[in-house]
Amino acid sequence: MIIKILGSGCKKCVALGENAKTAAEAAGKQAEIVKVTDFAEIAAYGVMSTPALVVDDKVLSAGKVLSAAEIGKML
Repeated sequence: MIIKILGSGCKKCVALGENAKTAAEAAGKQAEIVKVTDFAEIAAYGVMSTPALVVDDKVLSAGKVLSAAEIGKML
C-alpha cells in the first residue's frame, strides 16, 4: 500500500502523515508513506486544498487533517 501526503510540508501535512502512519500500523498494513510537495503533481490529482491523503492513487481526503482513527476506517 502506498500512502501519499500531498502538500507543501506544513505542520498540517506533517500531522496528516504521522496520523496515516499510525493508522496503517494499527491496521497491520504494510504502507509506504510518500510526501508529495510538487504542485504540478498535486494538481494532477485534482486537489485544490492541502493537505490531501491519497491511498493507492485514490484521493480520500483534501483540505483537512484526519485523525488516525478516521484514516483507519478508510484503510
